[in-house]
Amino acid sequence: MLVLTRKIGESIKINEDVKITVIDVKGKNIRLGIEAPRETKIYREEVFLRIKEENQNAATSHQFDMTKVSQLMKDKIKK
Repeated sequence: MLVLTRKIGESIKINEDVKITVIDVKGKNIRLGIEAPRETKIYREEVFLRIKEENQNAATSHQFDMTKVSQLMKDKIKK
């Protein structure tokens, strides 16, 4: 992990297109401004982890039981 010290108004750059600026510091809270292209997704870590977890749950909870699908097909053909 890279650790940097910045003052209010100072920035860091990530690649050519992301700029993070320290906007304000109040006690233990720091306000950051992030400039990035619209297509760059930026999330707080806890939100990102929740999205990731929900996507994983959705991917595993909708698996098909091929025996049930096969039986449904046979039943439809009989009608």
